[in-house]
Amino acid sequence: MTESVLGVVLAGGRSTRFGSDKAAALYDGISLLDHAIAALTGFCDEVVVAGRDTAPVRTVQDWPKADFGPLGGLAGGLRAGADRGFRLILSVGVDCLGYPCNLRELLAPAPGFLWDQPVVGLWPTDTLEALETILTDGGSRSVKRFAEVIGARPVELGAPLENINTPAALEGYAGPHG
Repeated sequence: MTESVLGVVLAGGRSTRFGSDKAAALYDGISLLDHAIAALTGFCDEVVVAGRDTAPVRTVQDWPKADFGPLGGLAGGLRAGADRGFRLILSVGVDCLGYPCNLRELLAPAPGFLWDQPVVGLWPTDTLEALETILTDGGSRSVKRFAEVIGARPVELGAPLENINTPAALEGYAGPHG
């Protein structure tokens, strides 16, 4: 039997390299936020967006506050998952396109994450305490540090996902197979 999974779109970044709200940027006439939600809908039982006040689905706040980077969104997602009875969350960034159709299976068993895009991961909600410690201990707040602390397994894809950090990268994106 497959465990229920909460999908979490990490969308609380400032988009400084992009120059405008990256989540609202359009690819094929659809916002990057809507692309991420649609991708997770195919893998998860429910989807939330972390780090935004409004979205087409339920939103959750970053923890302990905004501007803690992807780990703040991940902590908000883990909290939401635990509060709603999920044992796993699948996180993605708002700035990637072309997820493989077997992403959830590639990352299982949890915890697992994409080596080239560590915000993409399958995380047990019982790792929340370890994440909260990382966010409050004054050390590095990197996803790879969190992954190492909890013993997450890195997964490499044949070709890495493209991270859409600039309008030029979005304009030049040719799809998952280039």
